[in-house]
Amino acid sequence: MKKNLTFRQMLAVGSMLFGLFFGAGNLIFPAAMGQQAGGSVWAAAAGLLVTGVGLPLLGVAALGISRCDGLAALTRRVGSRYSLFFTCVLYLTIGPLFAIPRCATVPFETGVAPALGGSGSQGALAVFSLVFFAVVLGFSLRPGKILTWVGKVLNPLFLVCLGVLLAAALIHPMGPVSAAQAQGAYAQSAFVGGFLEGYNTMDALAGLAFGIVVVNVIRDLGVTEPGAIAVNTVAAGCLGCGLMGVIYLAVAVVGAQSRGVYPAASNGGEALLTIARHYFGAFGAVILAVTVTFACLKTAVGLITSCSQTFCQLFPHGPGYRTWAVGFCLFSFGAANFGLETIIAWATPVLMFLYPLAITLILLALGGRWFDNDRRVYVSVTAFTLPAALLDLLHALPAGAQALLPLHGLLEAAGRYLPLFSLGLGWVCPALAGLVVGLALRAAKPAR
Repeated sequence: MKKNLTFRQMLAVGSMLFGLFFGAGNLIFPAAMGQQAGGSVWAAAAGLLVTGVGLPLLGVAALGISRCDGLAALTRRVGSRYSLFFTCVLYLTIGPLFAIPRCATVPFETGVAPALGGSGSQGALAVFSLVFFAVVLGFSLRPGKILTWVGKVLNPLFLVCLGVLLAAALIHPMGPVSAAQAQGAYAQSAFVGGFLEGYNTMDALAGLAFGIVVVNVIRDLGVTEPGAIAVNTVAAGCLGCGLMGVIYLAVAVVGAQSRGVYPAASNGGEALLTIARHYFGAFGAVILAVTVTFACLKTAVGLITSCSQTFCQLFPHGPGYRTWAVGFCLFSFGAANFGLETIIAWATPVLMFLYPLAITLILLALGGRWFDNDRRVYVSVTAFTLPAALLDLLHALPAGAQALLPLHGLLEAAGRYLPLFSLGLGWVCPALAGLVVGLALRAAKPAR
């Protein structure tokens, strides 16, 4: 029985995982963070690496080590109803509601719109997103070829384009990283700012989703023993996430260096466009457009594939894979036409809700052997974390939505009595309290 992948197979699976992870947000958010953090970019980058690299790796590892057949099986340790709720919300978030539409709007905003001499018309966005999702659907209807398409074709093309841009910027920097002071949240706490910026990449959520994709690919390559699958899954995760971390650091540093010449841009896409034009002129916009399009295309393929397979498993008597794939592409096409700013504005509060639940689930799965995966511990931690995560969601709602809801008194009380709430980490202490209660219940009455 085959125990390990060959070196070439491991590289291909690691490349595939990196390709699935690294998409729209993985370019624009580190660039924006670097510009805003300025001289504090290293502290901010450390925070970003925790949530943008460490947690995705742990998410993939949790699926492999737990030997669960996907996210639904892992969350079933909390309860069947919670499993259905959390799995659906997570996949819809990293799928057709936010992440997949963002995959189309980011290359449009950073590549197509500037070529049109401005922000671009709604009609141009509609045409671009239609072509984009037609290509995505074509790849996604052949899920058995995902290793070839993403790991061996789209990913190398993306890395070549990105490498050209980053090499030019690092060899001839626009200025030292200390050229500008930190702004906004990074002036208050650069590490926490970077930590929360990592939420926007959605990679920890994607780690839980893509873990089973990696497991299935490893099985298809001949490794079938559960322990060997876990070892190879973790190894592939280290390769994919390690490369992602290197690129995060490079993009963040280039963003910080650009403050030596340019003011901070309004978003990461604009920052990348400014950097590309600085080094390559008008051709820089072409390089950036190709780079971002490949990055987003391969991620969208992975997300459509993963979401469609998951919903087939969740609803075995419902539509088939092809129907889900077509439906998700159509919905994503419609959502993309609301524009990038609208997508980001509404994604942020949902991520503030989901990330605490995902983080606690990952840590419990990894440490489950210490408490025999006792369901009471899972339930207690989740029950304490969920209300605090909901408060973080309400606090992150767009100003217009907050104005329509009677939230002032509730959020003011949360800021006064819930530690770390003002930093966006109000869930930490409740989660720890839930862990203590769960372990106490287990100690008082051990499971039979």
